[in-house]
Amino acid sequence: MTRPPAKKPPAKKAPSTVAKPKAVAKTPAAIALEVASKPVEVVGQTIERARAALKRSDKHAEPATPVTPSAAKGALPVSPLAVPFPKIPPIAGVQIATARAGYYKHDREDLLVMRFSKGTSVAGVFTRHGIGSAPVDWCKKHLEMSKGADARALVVNAGCANSFTGKPGADAVRRVASAVAKRFDCRQRDVMVASTGVIGVLLDDAKITHRLPDIEAKLTDDNWAGAAQAIMTTDTFAKGAYAEAMIDGEKVKIGGICKGSGMIAPDMATMLAFVATDAAISPAALQTLASLYTRTTFNCVTVDGDRSTNDTLLLFATGQSSAPNISRAGDKRLADFRVKLEAVLLDLALQLVRDGEGASKFVKINVTGAESPASARKIARTIAESPLVKTAFAGEDANWGRIAMAIGRADERIDRDRVKIQFGPLIAAQDGLVSPTYDEDKMSAYMKNQELEVSVDVGVGRGTASVWTCDLTKQYVAINGDYRS
Repeated sequence: MTRPPAKKPPAKKAPSTVAKPKAVAKTPAAIALEVASKPVEVVGQTIERARAALKRSDKHAEPATPVTPSAAKGALPVSPLAVPFPKIPPIAGVQIATARAGYYKHDREDLLVMRFSKGTSVAGVFTRHGIGSAPVDWCKKHLEMSKGADARALVVNAGCANSFTGKPGADAVRRVASAVAKRFDCRQRDVMVASTGVIGVLLDDAKITHRLPDIEAKLTDDNWAGAAQAIMTTDTFAKGAYAEAMIDGEKVKIGGICKGSGMIAPDMATMLAFVATDAAISPAALQTLASLYTRTTFNCVTVDGDRSTNDTLLLFATGQSSAPNISRAGDKRLADFRVKLEAVLLDLALQLVRDGEGASKFVKINVTGAESPASARKIARTIAESPLVKTAFAGEDANWGRIAMAIGRADERIDRDRVKIQFGPLIAAQDGLVSPTYDEDKMSAYMKNQELEVSVDVGVGRGTASVWTCDLTKQYVAINGDYRS
């Protein structure tokens, strides 16, 4: 997560010296990036299919290997909703190394470097926050320049967001990319960067560049768990997902990691996520897939309703499998890959909610009967982000009146006399009244579950949506009250 600095105010922002690129005809990749940057309100019905597909894939994958994480501040207990880190095998064309750069006072690794084989495609989706970070600016600019072709490296640091740091922050990113490019024999624009940590603190790039010789010596094909731990901030467990798909009869692998715990909200959730596949997919097609499935995964989760300055999803395709090269996102040979990719992204997104700061309940909000999918999603988001609703979840109180309050506060068209509110299989209210079958004891018993589902029908149409969230506990206040101290 990203937070303001503890002591010194950020340096005065100097005017940027980066020239704006000349207007050119938009490529498919550029168009997809533009679409991804717009507010997203439509949620498809593919999420449940993706979840089912991931479960099917898991049956054939190696069993999960639990990894004991070390939280960034060294004191946070592991979330009670945590899930084991999966077994992610080596993915051809990807090498990984981690190190301690020293952005944290205590002993932990906080630097991740990935090296990719020549010809690797890359796609990205980024925060729409008005105060974007220097790493986000770098990635967006150079993805546009390269059209997503031939990504060679990724550098990620935890502990310093390098956001709201003006030209000095941009210069620090450039120096990192330049040093990595020289060592890996590639162009600066082929190096992607990402940062997470405290806002307003300038990145000490020397801490990264001085470690590059050690990093290069440590590069290995098999260190996804270490990579996931190195990028954690207030996360309490490492987050990863893996699936295998078939493309024209050939098996390909999809593996990824993400970080995020607080400052999580839809419209590009607050997090860093890095996913790689050995499939051969053109940059334009890869960008289309990344933009499309961000909408139904990372943009459908919320912890606290806050978005950040550094959100980044990068998707890499090394082309090192024996599967044929695919140039169109809609190619029928990608059917299984599309389902599995969405499943991996959804798995990662839901782990963000499971690690919500102080979370003790994992909650799915379903809305049906809305005027449109966009309307349904807005109602679901309003319910999911209501502090009153979230604290009721924390107190194991089936206070359906708070759900009704949030429904009306969404300012979307509903039929009050047809509204139905349900907790799991138990109907709390219907037809604008408390349900005649309402049973307080059964409701209270249901609310003791760690995983809850609230379903709402607003009775005006056929629009549906689902949003995932967590409860709001005293621990959330404690974590954020102490974040800089």
